[in-house]
Amino acid sequence: RGISSDERPKRPLTAYFRFLKENHSAFRQKNPEVTNVELIKKIADAWKELPASQKQVYEESRQTDWQRYKEQMAAYKAQLTPAQAVALKEERRKQLAKRRSFRAKRELTMLGKPKRPRTGFNIFVSENFQESEGISPAAKLKQLFDAWQKLSSSQKQPYLQLAEDDKVRYVNEMKSWEAKMVELGREDLIRSGTQMSKMKTAETAKKAETAKPSSHKNKAKLKLKKWEE
Repeated sequence: RGISSDERPKRPLTAYFRFLKENHSAFRQKNPEVTNVELIKKIADAWKELPASQKQVYEESRQTDWQRYKEQMAAYKAQLTPAQAVALKEERRKQLAKRRSFRAKRELTMLGKPKRPRTGFNIFVSENFQESEGISPAAKLKQLFDAWQKLSSSQKQPYLQLAEDDKVRYVNEMKSWEAKMVELGREDLIRSGTQMSKMKTAETAKKAETAKPSSHKNKAKLKLKKWEE
């Protein structure tokens, strides 16, 4: 109790990040028109061109801070009870998992992974969000949810049809994207066989459901023809 991972000593910056932090403002003043991404690239290029003797200065500062960090960590762990140590370890695990998830999503975005299909309700919200009443986004969303619930089936149908069209778009784009990932050697990013089989099973079931009415009609026609004969 009373101890959080926020109180845990912070790991010292690497030599490069020290250089970045120290020179960011100066580079920004010299390049006010560039984006943050372009600015970081300029600083990274400057770091690569920095003589080894100057890089060593930043590395020595990191080593000094690292020694201090180890001492602080030893003192920090010494004050923890076994229960606190377990709780903080679990909190740390969740933080790292969240960080990995964020990095994975960012990588997929950079690789151009298609956006997931929207539901009928999602499309309804995007079309009506600006005009809806509510002080906060959450209040607007609640108001739109209530409005969606009150719509009749015929009123919902256009949005549901758009959602179906978006599913087709997603499936087609995913096939192309996954083929591209295989070419790049990133099979780890494509859907597993289990996921693919589930999608195929769902598609087959849907086709079968759609074919039922026509199948019943055909059977009825055959029965009528036999009766007439």
